[in-house]
Amino acid sequence: MKIIGVEKFGGPEALTVLDVPEPHAGPGEVRIRVKAAAVSPTDTVLRSGGQGKGHLEFPAIPGMDAAGIIDESNDAGGWEIGDKVMSIALPLGAHRGAYAEYLVAPADSLARIPAGRDFAEASTLPMNGLTAVQTLEKLGLQPGQSLAVTGAAGTLGNYLVQLAKQAGLVVVADAAEKDRTLVSDLGPDYVVERGDGVAEQVRELFPDGVDAVADAAVMNEKAVSAVKDGGGFATYRWWQQDPGRGITVHAIAVRDEYHSGQKLEALRRLAEDGTLTLRVADRLPADKAAEAHRRLEAGGVRGRLVLLF
Repeated sequence: MKIIGVEKFGGPEALTVLDVPEPHAGPGEVRIRVKAAAVSPTDTVLRSGGQGKGHLEFPAIPGMDAAGIIDESNDAGGWEIGDKVMSIALPLGAHRGAYAEYLVAPADSLARIPAGRDFAEASTLPMNGLTAVQTLEKLGLQPGQSLAVTGAAGTLGNYLVQLAKQAGLVVVADAAEKDRTLVSDLGPDYVVERGDGVAEQVRELFPDGVDAVADAAVMNEKAVSAVKDGGGFATYRWWQQDPGRGITVHAIAVRDEYHSGQKLEALRRLAEDGTLTLRVADRLPADKAAEAHRRLEAGGVRGRLVLLF
């Protein structure tokens, strides 16, 4: 089968089209004929050698989001050949990443794609959607409590704002001027200017600080001062400093959601009813993966670039 893989860590040019043997579904698994794989920042980290050194089987295959059609099902809990599904993938796991013509996945890692959405749109949901769900679960906020989201214009930030509002939270979102309309349309209660001064702006709205921050922009110490004493801080790149003041730092690890098919099914329903907005920035042939990585690393992409197989 064709994959887009990395035989040696490096820049976008390290991504090459390779042929490897086809995988097959084992017991309790399906095989997905991948139609679309979303491109995310974690893919660029893996490609450049910032993740999984010493734990990767080469060629390494990036990609944590896939959507496609089941073409093998092995005692897989009711999934049938021909079902249109989306799934999270684990590049560091046994079945590796989603930049491949075929992806083997456990039956409990899948959900049907949202009705009325195509494969590219569906591929934007699993990894970031499940990351947002885990974030809100770990922070454990109750309706009426406050959450500030950094990086609100990004895909994870979009889902965090929309899920937080659906959960009844008071939401502060950051946005650069060019993204203000996009972020405002997500429905936050307040929008502040993105940048190093975001915590100070949050404190102007909430003098004692917000109950929690979801730091999708990876601002770390520049954002944690927005949290009230005893509040929560969600980190996505394993920030390990102790901010003091009784603040609990929650490390978010979406790999722990590999078997969270029921949560993904709930996300599917929220995409269908309009609670969640699925954004595709562009669709590219899979062999243009290097171009997709260059565009993503250049910044300013809103929505996900998606590779089509």
